[in-house]
Amino acid sequence: MRILHILNHTNRLNGHVHAAVDLACAQGKLGHSVCVASGGGDFDALLHRNNVETVVIDHHRKPVNLLKSSLALRSHVAAWKADIVHAHMMTSAVLAWPICKFAGIPLITTVHNEFEKSAILMGLGTRVIAVSGAVGASMRKRGIPASKLRVVLNGTIGSMRFEDRNRVPVALHAPSILYVGGLHPRKGLPDLFKAFDIAYAQHPEARLYVVGEGPFRKTYEEMVGQMDCATAVSFLGAKEDPFAWMAGADIFVLPSHADPAPLVLSEAREARCAVIGTSVDGIPQLLEGGAAGILVPPEDPGALAAVLCDLLDSPARIEEWKDKSQLRIEHLTIDRVARETMDVYGAALSPISKTAAAAA
Repeated sequence: MRILHILNHTNRLNGHVHAAVDLACAQGKLGHSVCVASGGGDFDALLHRNNVETVVIDHHRKPVNLLKSSLALRSHVAAWKADIVHAHMMTSAVLAWPICKFAGIPLITTVHNEFEKSAILMGLGTRVIAVSGAVGASMRKRGIPASKLRVVLNGTIGSMRFEDRNRVPVALHAPSILYVGGLHPRKGLPDLFKAFDIAYAQHPEARLYVVGEGPFRKTYEEMVGQMDCATAVSFLGAKEDPFAWMAGADIFVLPSHADPAPLVLSEAREARCAVIGTSVDGIPQLLEGGAAGILVPPEDPGALAAVLCDLLDSPARIEEWKDKSQLRIEHLTIDRVARETMDVYGAALSPISKTAAAAA
């Protein structure tokens, strides 16, 4: 099959991009012809190493620019003879929809962040992939027909992005608590800081490490600076691959207020952390409904502190939850994501298209 992925760019530190790049490489590994059309970025060299072609399509949202991009994309779709076009971002879907409609090619869209108002535009797809069951339910409520929707849960294990990753654990002060992600309100970091401050009063030996960057870093550093736990919290900045810090951590916490299907949870589980996550959006599904990680209510520092204290009270309890993190871990592989996505493509192709694709 000839598969054309479209996204704004291929730069690091963006979950949409990571998911699309992982999928493109996995599809290439399965023997399909794959191309990524984007504004370019950090992962182009990786894509090329994995036999994925790239073409530059500028996604900057200026009328004249979008018109030029639409014409360039239309030309590429025709010349490359795509069987399937897969859009991962709203601008990509809007650019691709008229082209696919005119050419009679199925357009697949993936909803990564359904909480954005513009996510409804992903309904332009012939099939709409939701990255978790919660995202699928939300999109149905917003008017996307169930007949269009398919759920393909995110997973990263086996990604080509991590082919040469360093798996040697970073030495962290034990017991260690780790957060990895963006530093902005949706991730709920103030709840974690308040919870850790409570737990630190009972366990002054504990340490909290924050890996990530964002516009609220200074605000959060100032907030922590006013707490009793200030000297026990380290802001480490962004890491190209934070796996070594996960491998060195005892407890991983994701205190999100909204999170459709965070890729970081499959990485934390692969690193064998004891995982705590809030019971929002796709987090429960990624933690097997609480069997592979502890679920706490969002925006409830007291509840999070109670769980932290329970784990810090007992090293054996931490080890128990590290073991539980491995439950059905094989379900979080990129190979499974690729196979399920190919099934969505197959359902979207007409009998005539399927015959043509098989003959090609």
